[in-house]
Amino acid sequence: MNKAMMVLCAVLCFGSAAFGQSATAEDKANALKLLEDTRQGVLDATKGLSDAQWKFKPAPDRWSVAEVLEHITLAEDFLYENGAQKALTGTASAPDRDYKKTDAAILTMVPDRSTKRQAPGPLVPTDRWTPAEMLEHFQKSRARTIEFLKDTPDLRGHTTDSPLGQMDSYEWIIFIAAHSERHTKQILEVKADPNFPKN
Repeated sequence: MNKAMMVLCAVLCFGSAAFGQSATAEDKANALKLLEDTRQGVLDATKGLSDAQWKFKPAPDRWSVAEVLEHITLAEDFLYENGAQKALTGTASAPDRDYKKTDAAILTMVPDRSTKRQAPGPLVPTDRWTPAEMLEHFQKSRARTIEFLKDTPDLRGHTTDSPLGQMDSYEWIIFIAAHSERHTKQILEVKADPNFPKN
């Protein structure tokens, strides 16, 4: 009897810990707003550009607006498949994992353009799509990410490795949004260059 009670207590404790690590309705609402706002940011920053404006490079070693958008689009798919999706079957989240600290680090560090980073090979633009194709692809991918956020019940239950340590599926979702925010800023930097074509 005592052994059975101990097992029951362990199950109840584990269940409470897992519940405490679930993505709340507020978490999901915040992530949804972030995904929608950063999607609109990309669309606003790229609206009505001419061919010359899409292709303008501020310097030989800097990306054009088209190249930045291609990177955003590639990263959306990569982070979804290798982060948000993969985390669902990753390591069980530790009951005492400080997910709020990781959430805050993502939202602070990822959009910060004061530190430049080199894109990994699969995410380097290679002029594979037209601007119209990229925008269509980006919007379809973002719609899929939003659907995943809404429809997946257990976004906090498991984690996978990341440059910021262990991240759960919810954190990969906000990473996706923060990443597109980071590179929308990059697009605005290109457009602010004094040599950016007027039309």
